[in-house]
Parts: sequence; C-alpha cells; structure tokens
Amino acid sequence: MAGPPRTSPFFRKNQAEVWRSAMADVALMTAEEADAEMVRLVQALAHHDRLYYEKNAPEISDGEYDVLRQRLLDLEVRFPGLKRLDSPSDRVSGTVADGFASVRHVVPMLSLANAFSDDEVREFDARIRRFLGLGDDDTVAYVAEPKIDGLSFSARYENGRYVRGATRGDGTTGEDITANLATLADLPQTLRGDHLPSVLEIRGEVFMRKGDFRALNERQAAAGAKIFANPRNAAAGSLRQLNPAITAERPLSLYAYAAGEAEGLDTGLLTQNAFLEQLRVWGFPVHPLACLCPDVPALLAATAALAHQRADLDHDIDGVVFKVDRLDWQQRLGTVSRAPRWGIARKFPAEEVETRINKIVIQVGRTGTLTPVAELEPVTVGGVVVSRATLHNEDEIRRKDIREGDRVLVRRAGDVIPQVVASLAHERPADLAPFVFPETCPVCGAHAVRPEGEVARRCTGGLTCPAQAVERLKHFVSRNALDIEGLGERSLEEFYQEGLVRAPADLFTLEERDRAPTNLKRLQAREGWGPKSVANLFDALNQRRAGVPLERFIFALGIPQVGQATARLLAQHYTTLERWRAAMIEAADETGPAHAGLIGIEGVGPALARDLVAFFAEPHNTEALDALLATGLVVTPAAAPVQSGALAGKTIVFTGTLATLTRAEAKAKALALGAKVTSTVSAKTDYVVVGADAGSKETKARDLGLTLLSEEDFKALPSP
Repeated sequence: MAGPPRTSPFFRKNQAEVWRSAMADVALMTAEEADAEMVRLVQALAHHDRLYYEKNAPEISDGEYDVLRQRLLDLEVRFPGLKRLDSPSDRVSGTVADGFASVRHVVPMLSLANAFSDDEVREFDARIRRFLGLGDDDTVAYVAEPKIDGLSFSARYENGRYVRGATRGDGTTGEDITANLATLADLPQTLRGDHLPSVLEIRGEVFMRKGDFRALNERQAAAGAKIFANPRNAAAGSLRQLNPAITAERPLSLYAYAAGEAEGLDTGLLTQNAFLEQLRVWGFPVHPLACLCPDVPALLAATAALAHQRADLDHDIDGVVFKVDRLDWQQRLGTVSRAPRWGIARKFPAEEVETRINKIVIQVGRTGTLTPVAELEPVTVGGVVVSRATLHNEDEIRRKDIREGDRVLVRRAGDVIPQVVASLAHERPADLAPFVFPETCPVCGAHAVRPEGEVARRCTGGLTCPAQAVERLKHFVSRNALDIEGLGERSLEEFYQEGLVRAPADLFTLEERDRAPTNLKRLQAREGWGPKSVANLFDALNQRRAGVPLERFIFALGIPQVGQATARLLAQHYTTLERWRAAMIEAADETGPAHAGLIGIEGVGPALARDLVAFFAEPHNTEALDALLATGLVVTPAAAPVQSGALAGKTIVFTGTLATLTRAEAKAKALALGAKVTSTVSAKTDYVVVGADAGSKETKARDLGLTLLSEEDFKALPSP
C-alpha cells in the first residue's frame, strides 16, 4: 500500500512531531549505544565534509547533513564524557585545496550552531539572557537574515580598495581567491563614502541564482562538460577555479552580512542592523529580506515567512540566521568552541522517506546491552540505499508502537544507521502483533534484566557471553584505544572462538604462546596469515607493550560513559595510572576528599563518578587490569596540557554572587586565560574568586590559606 504523498495533510501535520521524536531518541539511548553511534557520526561527517568542501560533490542533501551533525551534538550534550577528540563540533569544516595559496584569518571565520525547532530558538534566547544576566522583561532584539546556500567568502579592503579574497577554509586558514572573487560584478572594487576604515574585512556568501544555474547547465550540456548537481555545487566549483577566467564566465552573485578584521571602523555603528545599512552605503548587496526582530515571537514569525517564501525565491536558502542585534552584547557573549554564542542558524526540516520493517533483530553490545535493529525493505534516501535502522530500546518500540511488517517513516543521517522516527499505524494490517522484547540474551541464552530506572535491558552472562567479550576486545584494540594494527574484527572473533584471546592480557602473551614448542598450529599457518603479517602483528603488540599513553589506556578499558574526551580529562588530572587507580578506589567513600576531587573536575558529574567507582569495585576488572600490567605493559604518564594566559595551569573556583559578570561570563574568561575551573575548594585550588554571600567555600579557602580574588581583581587580569 502506498503511503500518503509528501504534500498531504498527514505529512504536513506530522512533520514537527516526527522531528521531535527523532530528537527524543537521544534521551533514551544507553552510553554504549551513544558511543557506537558517535564513532559512526564522526566518520560520516569527516567523509561528507571532504566531499562538500574539497570536491564540491556532496552525496547527501544539506538537510541530511544537518540531521547528522545535530545528532552528534545532541549525543555530546547527553553524554559529554563520550565526546571524541576528533569531533567536528569543535572545529570548522573545510580545508585548503591543493593549488591555492593559504590565507590566515586574523579573526576566525566561525560556523553557527543550529536550531531545528521553535523550542530550540526559545532556548537560544534563554541562554543569551542567562549569560548576560538579563531578566524576562529586558528587551533582546535580533536580526533575522536568510541563510544562503552557497560558499562563504572574505574580502579585505585597505583604505577602501579591494586587496584580497579568501574562502573560509577551516575557519583559521582559507584559500586565496583574490583574482576569482574580483570577477564578480557584485563585489565593489572601491568602497563608497567618506572616512573609510584603514582595514576592513567583509564577509558574506557567494551563490548562484536558480535561473543562472539552469542556463549554466544547459551550456555545460551543449559543450559536453560537467553538469552540476545543484546551485551550491556550481557556485563553489566556479569560485574555486585555479583559472580565474573560468570563474569570470560563471554567473555568480553575492550577499554581504558581517565584518571580520577592522581598523578605523566607525564607532557609531552599535547594532547589526545598522551595520547592514552601512554595507549598502559602501556598495555591497545585502539580502533584502533581512529584518530586525524585537523579540522571539518576531523571530518565529520571520522563520515561518521565509519558509513560506523559500520555494519562490530566485536562490536557495536552507534556513534563517538569527544574530543578537547589539554589537556590544555580541562582544560580551563571545564564542564557544567553533561557534559564536550570539548567533544561531534556524534550519529547515530534513527529508524523510517511507518503507517497511521486515524484521526486528536484537544485537548484543560490549556491555551486554540488547539493542533492537529494524531490517528494512531497502529504500533509497538521498541517492543511497538503506536497509537497517536503529530502534534503540524496548521503550522506544513501545512508545512508537513499532511492529514487524509496519510501514514506517525513516530519516537517514549520512552513513550512520538510519532512524525509524515514526510508525504509520493508519496503514497497518489488523493482524500485526506488537513486538515482544526478549528476556533472554539471543547470543548466550542468559537472562536479560532491566535495572529499575534504566532504559536498557542487559545480558547477565558477563564474561561468559561471547558477544560481550568479543566486543570489549574489539574496543580495546580499536584505533582510538590501543590501536593495534593488523588485528581486525574478524581475526579477533576467530581468536576468541578458538580460545587464543579471551581477555586483553592474552594479546600480550600471544607471541610467546604461538612460538612455544608444544604449539602445533601457529598463526602463520592459518588462512589469511603469513610470516610477514604475523611478524607485523607481534611488532605492533610489542610497541604498545613498551608504552601506551594513559588517556588511551583509560579509554580502552571501556568504562561506561568514558569517551576519549573524558579519558583525556582524567589522565591530565591524575597524570599516572597509579594515582588514578588509587583515587577511584578511594572515591568509593562519597564523604571523602577523593570523591569530592573527582566530581570537582569540570565535566565529571555524579553519574560518571558512579560508573568509575563501580568499575574499580568489580574484582574481575581489577584482576584483568593486574593481568595486563603483569605482561609488562607500560602505561606512560600524561603530560600536563600546554596553556597560555595569566592563569595558565591554575585551578580556580568561583563562589558567591558576582555583581557585574554572570557565572557563565566569568567561567568563559577563566578558561580563556588558561585556568581549570572546578566547583570544589581543596588544597590544590590556586585561586578562589569571591562574590557576595560566598558562604562555606570562602570559609574553607581562608582556612586553607588560599589566594582570594575579588571580582574586580579577577576582571583586572589581562585578557587573552
């Protein structure tokens, strides 16, 4: 039976609910599910960034890419301890292509965080108010600008004359496209007006109008040349030509919207809206639909209006950009990670497709979590055929009422396993029975229990369950853990089944056992192995035995909620395996200093602390750790992070109410100065910033003889 057309009332009615359901999945995921999905998401984003920014040949739509990136951000917020060191959420996508000279941006060209719902826009406004210490009655005006689907550019002017053009690149370094950008008729070569800034860097977007795009493809087809997939690809490919003459032949347009580096800029420009007017005076085209919004309801109205006009515009847009109007507030808000706090992109919805669930299968992860996966009738989404989708857990199956044989709405997020976001129950045959989640492990047959208050059902087989043991071993040798080259997943599964490797320590005794005179079946006699591959494996194991960094070792242990970022945080805080291990054992006493020190680490909360303590409280884990060290494995200490700033390497605590700074502003300044911000006062604290009504933390700091700073003392520290 065919589903409702995408323009039907059913689809329009359920679009927002479908999106909310997809986002709600994150709240119901286990740490193990999240860890596995974050690995796939980071790999998928890196792949699609290369295609989009370097080759101008994306495989997926912008909407699908946005779902992929937002999924990663949601997971990182829900599971901060699992955040990977190579997460694209901490960087601006893009690189400098071969053949172009590099241009370093004096002021970084950052990306914007995304919002996909009205509630997220309201939360953005609430964050602005919290950071600035504003009340609900204070007015925060915004400028709403259409988000052009093109290629970001920077144009530098000196004394009013155009001197250099650049792409955004990775946000720090871009490509020199001076000659190419100069071919655009929309770019003024000389700025109009009096009292021009001595240096002015203007930023905006180069794009191709729909009619120009169609005409270009017609010419390309007639000449037997490349046909572009969409206007964005055509604009990016045209602007990044090594031969500027080709760029000059292409019908490119631009809109300007921001400034980067500036010297001698009129100090009377106080708002973003006024700056847009000034851009017009200088001679730049500015989007005619940009508008000033006095409050959040006006932002939501602007979004609805642009979404309604989207199809009728002569160029592509994929959302609306909201910016705090007051420039002094933008300065105070600053940036976090790869994005400014004062701006956000409200993106338009991604694409969903319908298909059928043929079967629901249960997979068992390395911590015993039973995860349901839907086997789909293969369907094409964004040019890619997908046949499997995650269902997360039994609560999600029950909440969405998903059954084998159902037609469902599926959203694909890049190369990651797609999500089933809704069941089309109105199309369900009457004989489809609800799915019954198993109470035994499908791998080992042991009971699968669900602890009170948790969403995951776990196999109780523990070390006797092959699925868990093998998955733990795979994690232990994975690229971001011990990174044992030459030992793939299939080989590990075979080694486990044959009893060669049942625990991590067995890896480092494998060579000795393989070369024992009593061994009648050596590795090199196995199919797919030879003298060279065996020698390479043993070399890799011996190199790791000689030294594995503490942060990699911590990550390799597979402790729930401990991802790469948390492993690095723990390694930097405790510096050695011995100190870390002793502190985790002592932290079992929740009234003691070790526990206070653990939860005082910025980014470590009570739940993560419980998982760390629980790991070392389990005898099997400590025995496995001892066995590893007994093989001669050396865990090298962590080096203290290299930092700069007035508070480099110092630990700081804020207490009491600050008069002129919000707590968020104070923390941001301290981090920028190189400090480590914690929430507990101890003998290892270097500074305590004391505000009004400080209470017990101030008393403890004085008793310990720590250095106290007033708010004015803290503000007087030199800015980075």
